[in-house]
Amino acid sequence: MEYAAARNTLCRQCGKHFPMANETPPAKASFDFNGSIAAAQTFFRRFEGIWNRNRVTSVACFDCGMTQELNSAASSTICPSCSVHMDLRDYRINTAFSRAIRTHGSVYVTSTGDLSSSSVFCRSAIIEGKLRGSLQCIEKVEFRAPAKVQGKLSAPLVIIGKRAHVQFFRQLHVGSIEIRGRMAGEIVAQTIVTIRSTGALDGNVVARAINVEKGGTFAGQLIIGQKSYEQAELLPDFAVTKPKPGSRLRRPPRHPVGLPATS
Repeated sequence: MEYAAARNTLCRQCGKHFPMANETPPAKASFDFNGSIAAAQTFFRRFEGIWNRNRVTSVACFDCGMTQELNSAASSTICPSCSVHMDLRDYRINTAFSRAIRTHGSVYVTSTGDLSSSSVFCRSAIIEGKLRGSLQCIEKVEFRAPAKVQGKLSAPLVIIGKRAHVQFFRQLHVGSIEIRGRMAGEIVAQTIVTIRSTGALDGNVVARAINVEKGGTFAGQLIIGQKSYEQAELLPDFAVTKPKPGSRLRRPPRHPVGLPATS
C-alpha cells in the first residue's frame, strides 16, 4: 500500500525501484463534522487563553509613590517601601454606598447605584447613577447618563457621553475634557477642552486651548493661557533713581506774567 499521489516506489523484498503501473485516482475528502467542531473548540480555547492571560500592571503606592510590577489577577498588595496595604479590586456599585474607597482598580456606578462616599480614589470610573461625594481618578472618568455632581472631581481625562447631561456644582479640575453631551459648570483644564458636534457647554473655562467642532455650542467666559497673573507681571519694571546726596532739587521756572489762565 502506497500513498495515492506516489508515482514510483521500492520493493520491500528485493529493493528494486519500479514505477507504479495502476494509479488510482485520489479519493474525495470526506467532511468530518465532529472533527471540525472539536478543532473549532480547540481554537477558541487557545484564543480565550491568550485573551485571559494574566498581565503585568504597574502600581504606584498611595503614600510614598514607589512603583512595583504586579500580576493583573492580584486583588491586593503591600508596598515594599512603606508597608502600606493597597487595594487592587474593582468596585461595582448597584445600591447606596457610603464607605470610602481607595483602590487601584476601577469603580463602576450603575444606573441604580448611589455613591455618596466622602472620598473615592481609584484608577478609572464609569458613572451611570448618582455621584454625591468626592472622586479622584488616576486615568479617566466617563459619564454615560444624566448626573448632578455635588462633590469635588479631578482626573487627567473626563468624558461626557452623548446621553449625559452633567451639572457640576464645584469647580472641575482636569487635565483635559471631552464633551459629547451637555454639561454645566466651571472648568479648569491643564491642556485642552474639546466640545464635539453633539456637545454643549454652559460655564466658564480656563484652559490652554479649546476646540469646538461644527454643531457644538459654548456659552460662558473663556480664558486661554495662564490661569492668573501675579502683581509683578502687571506692573512694568521701572528703574528707581535716588537723588544724590548734597544735590538740590530744581524747581520749574516761574511764569513771566504769573500763572497761566485756566478755564
